[in-house]
Amino acid sequence: MYQSLTRILLVSLLLLASGCATLGWYGQAVRGQLELLANRTDVERLLADPMLPEDRRAKLELALDVRDFASRSLALPDNDSYRSYVELDRDAVLWNVIAVPALSLAPKAWCYPFVGCLAYRGWFRREAAERAAKRLADDGYDVRVSPVAAYSTLGTFDDPLTTPMLAWDRERLAGLIIHELAHQRLFVAGDTAFSEAYATAVERAGLDRWLAARGDTAGRQRVAERRQRAEAFTALLLTARDDLATVYASRRSNEAKRLAKAARFEQLRAEILAFAERPGARAYAGWARIELNNADLALRATYEQGTRAFGALLAEYDGDFARFHAAAEALADRGPEARDAFLNSCRTTACP
Repeated sequence: MYQSLTRILLVSLLLLASGCATLGWYGQAVRGQLELLANRTDVERLLADPMLPEDRRAKLELALDVRDFASRSLALPDNDSYRSYVELDRDAVLWNVIAVPALSLAPKAWCYPFVGCLAYRGWFRREAAERAAKRLADDGYDVRVSPVAAYSTLGTFDDPLTTPMLAWDRERLAGLIIHELAHQRLFVAGDTAFSEAYATAVERAGLDRWLAARGDTAGRQRVAERRQRAEAFTALLLTARDDLATVYASRRSNEAKRLAKAARFEQLRAEILAFAERPGARAYAGWARIELNNADLALRATYEQGTRAFGALLAEYDGDFARFHAAAEALADRGPEARDAFLNSCRTTACP
């Protein structure tokens, strides 16, 4: 899942001075961002080192190639983001905490200056995220702590490549860079669904175009198969999500709702184990080894709902990314009702 910490960092010091109730969170956010900024090394400088390990060299060269292609061919920002690198001694840049009431699928929202309310809160240290998650669980929320390999500051800073990003395979790394640059092009404050659907659609179409331009037929096949499996798995989760939404909205007693919830999650676990037996799907078995809860389902639709609508919009402009971005920006300006209608358009109309 790809997230945006954004320009809240610019006002954090002011909030710290104001005695804000979330002083601890803002403090670690500032420290974490400053750590990244202070430890950046220019990628070209790293590539000039003959002692650079070949696997690291290959990933850094790929990142620069994708980054240049994104600006030249996808009409994404041309700046110094992803032209520097930060070595980290951890397997994520930050960890997001997602919290959802026990009998609801509406995530708890945290509100920030400039970007509005988001359905997660990021921490630069896993231990701090786990402590925050425990407090929320003690208050009755279903919670999940999710590692994040990259986030976008929306052009406020020159976002670097990081060790967790380079751990991804070449297609996932390329898609991630395109996704985060798309956030720099368009991000609607407080509308996570619209912003993420847009960035995901740009990522998918942009990755396809980059692979085609490189003549990478095998890579395109791997991506197509991966997406097909991901879409099928997402369908499992969204069906469970819809079933539970019906349960939570019913007039049953809370105890009856909890029993139905437990049964549906047990059913989902069995469905995941069966799904993992499909060719190439073994990695999905890990989902059955955790105690799934509402937090695992609440945001799934956020990152998928509307992606096909944006794909249809790009097709409408014959794959012209500049015109597509302009149309998306115009949609963003039309207000939340128009954005919601657009995101839901492919639910009632056939879309490619």
